[in-house]
Amino acid sequence: MAATMVSSAGGLLAMLNEAHPSLKLHALSNLNNLVDNFWPEISTSVPVIESLYEDEEFDQHQRQLAALLVSKVFYYLSELNDALSYALGAGSLFDVSEDSDYVHTLLAKAIDEYASLKTKAAESNAESAKVDPRLEAIVERMLDKCIADGKYPQAMGIAIECRRLDKLEEAITKSDNVQGTLSYCINVSHSFVNLREYRREVLRLLVQVYQKLSSPDYLSICQCLMFLDEPEAVAIILEKLLRSENKDEALLALQIAFDLVENERQAFLLNVRDRLSIPKTQPSEPVQPGSVELDASQNENPTAPEDVQMTDGSTASNLNVRELNPSEVIYAERLTKIKGILSGETSIQLALQFLYSHNKSDLLILKTIKQSVEMRNSVCHSATIYANAIMHAGTTVDTFLRENLDWLSRATNWAKFSATAGLGVIHRGHLQQGRSLMAPYLPQGAAGGGGSPYSEGGALYALGLIHANHGEGIKQFLRDSLCSTNVEVIQHGACLGLGLAALGTADEDIYDDIKNVLYTDSAVAGEAAGISMGLLMVGTASEKASEMLTYAHETQHEKIIRGLALGIALTVYGREEEADTLIEQMTRDQDPILRYGGMYALALAYRGTANNKAIRQLLHFAVSDVSDDVRRTAVLALGFVLYSEPEQTPRIVSLLSESYNPHVRYGAALAVGISCAGTGLSEAISLLEPLTSDVVDFVRQGALIAMAMVTVQISEASDSRVGTFRRQLEKIILDKHEDTMSKMGAILASGILDAGGRNVTIRLLSKSKHDKVTAVVGLAVFSQFWYWYPLIYFISLSFSPTAFIGLNYDLKVPRFEFLSHAKPSLFEYPKPTTAPTTTSTVKLPTAVLSTSAKAKARAKKEADQKANAEKASSGPESSSAGQNSVKGKSSSERDGDSMQVDGPTEKKSEPEPSYEILTNPARVVPAQQKFVKFLEESRYVPVKLAPSGFVLLRDLHPTEPEVLSLTDTPATAASAAAGAATGQQGSASAMAIDEEPQPPQPFEYTS
Repeated sequence: MAATMVSSAGGLLAMLNEAHPSLKLHALSNLNNLVDNFWPEISTSVPVIESLYEDEEFDQHQRQLAALLVSKVFYYLSELNDALSYALGAGSLFDVSEDSDYVHTLLAKAIDEYASLKTKAAESNAESAKVDPRLEAIVERMLDKCIADGKYPQAMGIAIECRRLDKLEEAITKSDNVQGTLSYCINVSHSFVNLREYRREVLRLLVQVYQKLSSPDYLSICQCLMFLDEPEAVAIILEKLLRSENKDEALLALQIAFDLVENERQAFLLNVRDRLSIPKTQPSEPVQPGSVELDASQNENPTAPEDVQMTDGSTASNLNVRELNPSEVIYAERLTKIKGILSGETSIQLALQFLYSHNKSDLLILKTIKQSVEMRNSVCHSATIYANAIMHAGTTVDTFLRENLDWLSRATNWAKFSATAGLGVIHRGHLQQGRSLMAPYLPQGAAGGGGSPYSEGGALYALGLIHANHGEGIKQFLRDSLCSTNVEVIQHGACLGLGLAALGTADEDIYDDIKNVLYTDSAVAGEAAGISMGLLMVGTASEKASEMLTYAHETQHEKIIRGLALGIALTVYGREEEADTLIEQMTRDQDPILRYGGMYALALAYRGTANNKAIRQLLHFAVSDVSDDVRRTAVLALGFVLYSEPEQTPRIVSLLSESYNPHVRYGAALAVGISCAGTGLSEAISLLEPLTSDVVDFVRQGALIAMAMVTVQISEASDSRVGTFRRQLEKIILDKHEDTMSKMGAILASGILDAGGRNVTIRLLSKSKHDKVTAVVGLAVFSQFWYWYPLIYFISLSFSPTAFIGLNYDLKVPRFEFLSHAKPSLFEYPKPTTAPTTTSTVKLPTAVLSTSAKAKARAKKEADQKANAEKASSGPESSSAGQNSVKGKSSSERDGDSMQVDGPTEKKSEPEPSYEILTNPARVVPAQQKFVKFLEESRYVPVKLAPSGFVLLRDLHPTEPEVLSLTDTPATAASAAAGAATGQQGSASAMAIDEEPQPPQPFEYTS
């Protein structure tokens, strides 16, 4: 009660000067209770209290009490450093569990202080240098309290920040859900740990914790090991699972392999494949013919002779044969499967079959573009060829090219190069027939001769696109082609092709071949050589970069410097702070082209990390550099740094998108396009919409391309602006007065919007939230098309099929049904355009001739509407015809009018179901994934719950016969494609577009 009556602390402060210790103790403990109200008064006596704390004759408890009092006074005076140092002196009297602002503030201060000391110590390699043991004690008390209270996420956050991996392990192992805690920890380390080396330490610890569990989560372990670049450990896990007698564990191994392949680290995957041990005994006769034939077809891999020993009985019988061991036979068969997956061939083959059989590209759009493009305009002519390649990427359908051979033949010089290279995008992944498809265009050597060097160079580039990141079978051929020519156009194509095929393999011999081309100092070949060196050395951060930088300073050719600038940036891919010295060197260079390369280096070194330091640097260059090129690229680079947090990008670049400088606006558009690709993010669309009608032509071009990237695979039902955008593209393409730049943008955007037969999206992160190397690199090189149009094709590297492909133990695709718990219209394919669009192009000029013509048109339209409404009520078939004709018109006539026609027909139609049954394999777009469910009575259960991608299935009724989907399609596709390549007429793929696919062949089951 007395405490509440006190009106001044003066009396207590006077007691501090008394001689008797008990009086001082009484004063200190009472002042401690009153400090919240009387700290201004107490602050005048701080020196006295400090002297009590420092008086060694004083009792320990009293000294700590004095320290606590001084600490609180300094806290109120906002002197946090002094407050913390006295709080440390208060020892156990500083109670970490007290719920007050004072304690919360000082704990936060203590943790920050401790974390920064530990970080400095780690960076200078000093063992926990100069960390006050009292500070450590406070942090430990805090951690122990969090763990004791069950606040595991908090404890893990503090432990990671303070570099206390021992406490991190304790928090994980004591938590009630270790698996969940571990996956939370992996996310935290990727999102919040800024230093790459430390992140690796955290992941190493997580792998150890995972491995101690009674049932380890091998999927997560292998993902961590891939990030740590430890192929040996992954191979050991896979082999253990493959040798297991439990069939489910073998399925898990195959699932892990598919998940690893999704991250596209070619060199790592081949390393794992080559470390799997070969079976201990070789079979002397064919092993289980049924399953082995499948593998033989999938694994035509010249570099793995042991595969042949296992799959091909005749070869095996010639080997030194020992007694047959049944378990080794099973292992041999599983090994063949997993090698096919790790080499990438199995997933590519299945994706190819899916894209071919589900192809929904609309040839009428291309036809409209082709008719509206003036023949004299070579830019738009080329753009149409690019759009066709992107639209049919990976589908092997080249009907459009075959039907327009004479139109195509008007392409000359580099346009011819691009037209030929486009075949590589259409047949991307056709590893088996790639070379025979391109044969008519490839350099024939001295004997054949006489072909155009442009189409020969284009064909070599096409081979690289077909084999991108899977070039084992084609590397040698491309090297020979490069070494046997000195025609710079062919060298250009061969360099690009070789860089793509050997992506990230850091092959020294190939590097030397490309370097020789660079040193000829030919501008055209040198540019491609610079990019190609970067592709080859992606992410190796080797000393090659300084060699390239030296040459960039020596040469006079801008093209070569630009190629090298991008190449150097590629070498530091993903190296984060390790790349800082090189970035510093490039961004301070006098040559704006090298500074421009520095922006790409920042973008790629910190790709997807949302690192604050990198963002600050890029924003600084975006507003301060003297070169427009550098400013544009600095803004564009933000897209790469932020793609892991797409919702941040529109906010960060919104002011830049309103800049007075058109280059900065263009960069802002592409930054949003890159980081929000395929998300359909509403804020991104809102930011891009005004830019699509910007006053500057190239800004409109960038905005149209970016908008297509953001809205790829977003249906009109889920965002009406997608429909508006499609009509806007059509209007720009049909408008005779639109300038070339934005027309080109609209044509490319049409291609991207319907990419890969409307079955692919642009995805830079895999499902396990790792970056997809090929995709990021592809978009980085694509964004360079500003200077060199043929690089547009690199966008195809970032396409990933939006497919759910369920696979059984034999890696076949069984037919079964599953559920999408959402309205079908939300995720359906866009409606095919109808013929009236072509007639509307004829109407356009007459509609604007005079007011009387407009009045006539309106009267006629009202009559049509009445007729349509009558037809609609007479039957459902006629109503859909009515809707179609309206859809055709609506692009050129007012949307409002066409809505009136749709009105009555919609009332008649039945309500839309709230779900949809999908059949394996099915198109599942990213936004749809959260609605995908397996049916309870389903025969197949996934090994790992995944809403899309390659999913291995456990068969609950293995004795019953299976019905398979996806059989044999690409063979017909290949023959049709080969026909196109040689200029013959083929009908297989034309049929695939115009009609329904044929039902599968009658199925016979043989055990």
